[in-house]
Parts: sequence; structure tokens; C-alpha cells
Amino acid sequence: MGKEKDTVHTLAILRSMYHTMTKSEKRIADYINENAKDVLTGTVADLAQNAGSSEITVSRFCKKLGFSGLQGLKIALAGEVYSADETVYQDVRQGDSYEVIATKMFNNITEGLQDTLQLLDFQKLSEAVEQLFHAKRIAVYGFGNSATVCRDMETRFLRFGKPVQAYSDAHLQVTSAVLLTSDDVAVAISHTGGSIELLKSVEIAKQSGANVIGITSYAHSKLAALSDIVLCGMGRETRYQSESVASRLIHMAIVDLLYMGIAMHSSTLYRENMQKMREVIAQKRI
Repeated sequence: MGKEKDTVHTLAILRSMYHTMTKSEKRIADYINENAKDVLTGTVADLAQNAGSSEITVSRFCKKLGFSGLQGLKIALAGEVYSADETVYQDVRQGDSYEVIATKMFNNITEGLQDTLQLLDFQKLSEAVEQLFHAKRIAVYGFGNSATVCRDMETRFLRFGKPVQAYSDAHLQVTSAVLLTSDDVAVAISHTGGSIELLKSVEIAKQSGANVIGITSYAHSKLAALSDIVLCGMGRETRYQSESVASRLIHMAIVDLLYMGIAMHSSTLYRENMQKMREVIAQKRI
């Protein structure tokens, strides 16, 4: 398989596909993620027994990830395990000190950013920048925690002098989506990529002819399937962090990449607009 020949970030792929796995597959993925070095020295039978699964399920699991079998997965995994000491991710637990909580949360964010760097399709990122640069209007959709990312994108992209609006209300989203045209771009942001109301807004935007850019933590989510361009950012949730601070910051980092791409695309206009903004904001300071 192609994945066995190229550089593969196996643990990052496991986390990206985790949301779409069956219960048996999740047990295998969990065991690999927590016992990577043991997997390298074990057999299919060992992995099946330790993960509470069957040998045929393990074989199918490896093929689902794009490997011919466990040996191919182990070869790819070895490069990660021995290139650096792999940090074992742990949930924040009741009774943890603030120092421990901070360490776990910051490591979570750092590893999520590294996962994103490994998994981002930079050709797709370039295409997304082009679409946003040429769009007449940009509509940004998201709910809950993702709505803060949408608002951040709206605030930042205003600097380009381009009409951009963030919507976190379901009724306003569909109203906006039905009025979009082929000259416009809709950006949908969702950690899971499975919000029913968001998916409805995306479907309407596509029916209206708009191009859709999806930003999500799950490459195999419904949002990813509906989007014309998918930018996948990893964010691992913790037990006491249900709103997933990590995914929000990671998705904001992707928005920053898009922002920088457009700023470089129109550097003269960007500098002129920034100067105008600084001058008018300076008048509001003592």
C-alpha cells in the first residue's frame, strides 16, 4: 500500500478516524495508542487478545487504515515511537493539582497542533485561500464552542475589506445559506463534524452554488464528506474539558493560516487597511 512506503503518522491517523470506528475498532485503537511499543513486538494474536477483539478484526482494522496487515502498521508506527519519546495522553482527573492540569492541557494542545501539522493537506489549504481571496462574500457557520472560532474568523477577515459574517443561529444560517451564490464561500466549523443543523446549512449553501470549506477534527465526518475542501485539525477532548479547548485553539490556528495566506496574497491592500485601522483605533485611546 502507498501508506506503507511514505511517511505515515499512524497515531495521528488513529485519532482522526476514531470517531467513525466501531466499538471493536476503538478498543484496538485505544490499545495501540496506549501501548505502542508493546504492539511493535507483538503478533496479531497478541493485539487481538489485549484489545479484547479477534484476529480477523485486527486484520480488517489494519486494512481500513490503509495497510496490508499488522506488519505494515508496525513499520509505520516504529518511526513515531522511536523518533521521540511518545507522550501518553491522559485525561484530567479529579484531584489533579493545577500544575498537573496545566501540564496535561498544554501537552494536549501541543500534540493536537503537531497532529494537525502532520495531517493538513497543504494543497487543499492553498485552494481554500484562493477561494476565500476571490469570494465576493464569506459566510461562516458554527455552533457552541465552534461559534467562538467563527467570530474570530469574522473579526480577522474584516481587515481585508471583504464582506464576511459569522452565524451561530440555525435560522440565520439557513437564511444566509439560501441567499449565497456561486461567487460566495461558506466556511463550516465543527469539532465532530456531525451537527445536524450545521450539516443542513451546508447542504443549502451547496444547493445555492457556494463553495464550502469545512474545518473539523474528524476527516471522515459527515461535514468532511459534504465540504468541497476539508481542513482537518486534531483536538483531543478530556473528561473535565467537554467543550474541548484544544480543538477550539487548533481550529483557530487553521483560521490563522487562511488569514496569513490571504494577507500574503494581497499584501499591499492588507498593509493599507491595517494602517487605516490603526489610525482610527488610535483615536479611541487616551
